[in-house]
Amino acid sequence: QVQLVESGGGLVQAGGSLKLSCAASGRTVSSYGMAWFRQGPGKEREVVIAITKGGLSAYYTDSVKGRFTISRDNAKNTVYLHMNILKPEDTAVYYCAASTRLTSVPGRTQGEYDYWGQGTQVTVSS
Repeated sequence: QVQLVESGGGLVQAGGSLKLSCAASGRTVSSYGMAWFRQGPGKEREVVIAITKGGLSAYYTDSVKGRFTISRDNAKNTVYLHMNILKPEDTAVYYCAASTRLTSVPGRTQGEYDYWGQGTQVTVSS
């Protein structure tokens, strides 16, 4: 089992950057397929970026390609979401998720993930 805690959200102007952290306790993050989801106002939760257990395969939703990246620091047992060139439409609560099952294909749906953090708010002003 793993517990996930997100941090790093806040208010930023359009064009700015933020780095979100997802600190894991329990098993190491390298044991899981990991993902960042987000849920904007009045919208359904959607996957932003997902990686497989080994980190060899990743999925990026079209709207963040070229702007967002994911990284994993196994020593700190933390996954990061690096967000650049932020836009107002990136405003959302961002969630970190972990899956015990994703080995070869990044998971794009909520049901593929077993553990969730509490979320962190990101607000991008225009």
